[in-house]
Amino acid sequence: QVRLAESGGGSAQAGGSLRLSCVALRSTDDNRCMGWFRQAPGKEREGVALISTTGGETSYADSVKGRFTISQDNAKKQVFLQMESLNPEDTGIYTCAYVRNWCGNWDVRNSATFFRYWGQGTQVIVSS
Repeated sequence: QVRLAESGGGSAQAGGSLRLSCVALRSTDDNRCMGWFRQAPGKEREGVALISTTGGETSYADSVKGRFTISQDNAKKQVFLQMESLNPEDTGIYTCAYVRNWCGNWDVRNSATFFRYWGQGTQVIVSS
């Protein structure tokens, strides 16, 4: 069973940056999809970004395009979320997700139900 371990959350000032990491432990899948979702207080969970590990295709939520970048280290089965120009609306619990599937044509905004494994989440707080 795959287990996801996230790190890198914390606090930042508006305009600042943070980098999240997620490693897929016990994964033996070469073809997989990994993504980041977030849930702000009082709001529903939303997809932030995903990456297909085979071809490197990505999908981003409109609210983070141009500010966030998802990347990967395939050898280490690790994905990263570099978050720039943070604003208070980026505050929330960020959770890493994983599924054994190619997702090159997925839209992260409606992909949550396809993911099988989820991390515990890491908190991001952005203050103004």
